[in-house]
Amino acid sequence: MTDWLVRNARDLDWTANRMGAYCDLLQGGDDAAEELAINLNVLPQGAPMALYHHEPHQEGFLVLRGACTVRVDGEEHALQEWDYVHCPPGVAHVVVGASEEPALVLAVGSRVGGGGATYPEDPDPRAAYAAYGEHEPVPSPL
Repeated sequence: MTDWLVRNARDLDWTANRMGAYCDLLQGGDDAAEELAINLNVLPQGAPMALYHHEPHQEGFLVLRGACTVRVDGEEHALQEWDYVHCPPGVAHVVVGASEEPALVLAVGSRVGGGGATYPEDPDPRAAYAAYGEHEPVPSPL
């Protein structure tokens, strides 16, 4: 059983590459991280949160600051602050920063049942992700 916790995102470890900055709110090996992925993403204009993909789990994205574009099952939609996107299991998607000011997006997803992402447009996602560079530790952008 996991003990409850309080964390401030400014105090947690952040990493960044050309996709933007990332913070896992459940970092540290807590039992909760086995069931739930919850993170913050700071996305510069044109930077994707990930490659276009689908997963065997549901995911959700809440735009906290700025604007984004989401591509879901091949359709693009503009997102502004406080817009929420729900992606059921198996629905292909990607969120991309779309404002001059970097967008701040809260991402939540289930990890129950295992399985990973599938990239319908990229036969070699490792090479595609490598083009964005390694994640390096950075100070909190908040």
